[in-house]
Amino acid sequence: MLVRIPLFLLVLGVLHAQAPSNIRVQVNEVIVPVTVTDEKDRFVSDLEKDDFEIFDESKKQKIGYFSKERNQPVVVGFLLDLSSSSRIHWKTYQEAARELVWNLLPGDRKFSGYLIGYSTDAELMINTTQDPDKITEKIAKLKPSGGAALFDSIYMACTKRSLIKGEPVEPRRILVIIGDGHDNASKKTQDEVLELAQRNLVTIYGISTVAFGFNSEGEKILTRLSEETGGRVLYPLQGLYKDVSGYLSTPSDEGNYALKVGTGGYAAEIASGMFKSIAAVAGEITTQYIIRYIPENDDSQKIFRKIEVKVPKLAGVKIRARKGYYPAAP
Repeated sequence: MLVRIPLFLLVLGVLHAQAPSNIRVQVNEVIVPVTVTDEKDRFVSDLEKDDFEIFDESKKQKIGYFSKERNQPVVVGFLLDLSSSSRIHWKTYQEAARELVWNLLPGDRKFSGYLIGYSTDAELMINTTQDPDKITEKIAKLKPSGGAALFDSIYMACTKRSLIKGEPVEPRRILVIIGDGHDNASKKTQDEVLELAQRNLVTIYGISTVAFGFNSEGEKILTRLSEETGGRVLYPLQGLYKDVSGYLSTPSDEGNYALKVGTGGYAAEIASGMFKSIAAVAGEITTQYIIRYIPENDDSQKIFRKIEVKVPKLAGVKIRARKGYYPAAP
């Protein structure tokens, strides 16, 4: 089957593409992965092409290609926060990251992944592979320390790893960040890496390591990176104490904590929250619709064009898709 890939994704050596010879280049085709969930956050997976409407700069577009295959091929970048802030619950994060790899890389040739760890510097630790054990074995040996170069890790994911034939149409590109979202060591900026991710059709997901009752400036960063690219952020540790009377509001000694830090119950709650988030991310990544269209109101003078996807026949559904695209090289 011949597929097309936008020309602007191949410019400036972005992801220094080894463009497969059987892929046709369509200059202005736009590709939009879409996730639809109901009011209970369950996937709506039985929609057809005619159920969707897509708008480019507020003008309705004709959908040229539509797919709703489950278990679609993906390349997943696992970005693991190795900064000092991860030390408190490191063992849990470590096991959760390994579980995520096993979930998203089941040994099927359709699924590939790579590992980037970031502390004071970002490092490509395992290049693109279909073998989950290479990644999980490396994760098991890691220890956190230093600062957090999150933005540099995203830049590295878009420029330094080996490609799989057919990217970014099939397989698609996903990044999963496991961390609190803060950055204090990057040379790149948030705006720079967000534009790079959008140009490369990268969808970003976050599994936040910020616990209930605490705030982090990184939450805004994770939210922007994910929402602008069509992903989302999950907060597996936010609900740990929500039903505990007096937590964070009544001064008390250890006896007031229903889940005492260091106990089996506390560790089990953290692990449960992390693994539920892993299941949610894994399900969403492999249950997306793919829409492709050629803009009818092509305007090469506009640097960034806004996209909106609608499912007008269904009320109350949540639609996640990237917010826009760059129609030409910078």
